[in-house]
Amino acid sequence: MDKREEPVDYSRPVAYDANGRPLYAHPPIENINTGRRASDQSSGEVSVAAKLKHDKSQRIFPELVLNDGDYVLSAVSRHPIGLFTPFLLGIFVIALAFAALFNYDIVIKAFQLTGNMADASVIFWPVMIFVIFVLLSEYIAYYIFTSNRLFLTNDSVIQQIQTGIFSNSEQIVSLGNIEDASYSQNGIIQQLFDYGSVRLSTEGEETTYKFTYVSNPKEVIATLDSAIESFKNHRRPC
Repeated sequence: MDKREEPVDYSRPVAYDANGRPLYAHPPIENINTGRRASDQSSGEVSVAAKLKHDKSQRIFPELVLNDGDYVLSAVSRHPIGLFTPFLLGIFVIALAFAALFNYDIVIKAFQLTGNMADASVIFWPVMIFVIFVLLSEYIAYYIFTSNRLFLTNDSVIQQIQTGIFSNSEQIVSLGNIEDASYSQNGIIQQLFDYGSVRLSTEGEETTYKFTYVSNPKEVIATLDSAIESFKNHRRPC
């Protein structure tokens, strides 16, 4: 006949020490945060801190799809100097159009225009439409440039690539697959304004990912190296 184990009465001493003081047994200690036994703490559950960081990242970056426990360590934007050339060219073209409109009498004499073309009011709306077209082109260039972003999470590197208004893609590389991460700054301009390129290469497939016009690339690589080391050592970066 099986003998059932009687419940332990933790209010009664189980032994006495050398000085005659009673010693008591204690029930198994529960984990305060999860309610699990201390011996079960090595499960894959997400910590409270990681959950809070995950929720915050999703609020700030709703366009990202993050797994439970994943959160953004750094959001890398492109340096605005990359917009200098298209903006400067746009301003020059618009200024030239308005100069021709407001000094149309000089244009008439220079090209010996006659008839309707000799009337400044005839070209007013064509010039306005041209200026609007240039401004729209400037906005498109700005949108495409700023939509290219790089996100570093505690699990992966996410690159959002925008090549046109309706053309975009996303690349995700696990930190565990990154073999090499480096940056480069070429020329005095990049050194002076502290921007450059970040380059990632992966193991196996030997794929290379490059992100240009990165602000403070040295700091970005330092953060990335720390995250990779933490990931490969099975430690969550802070």
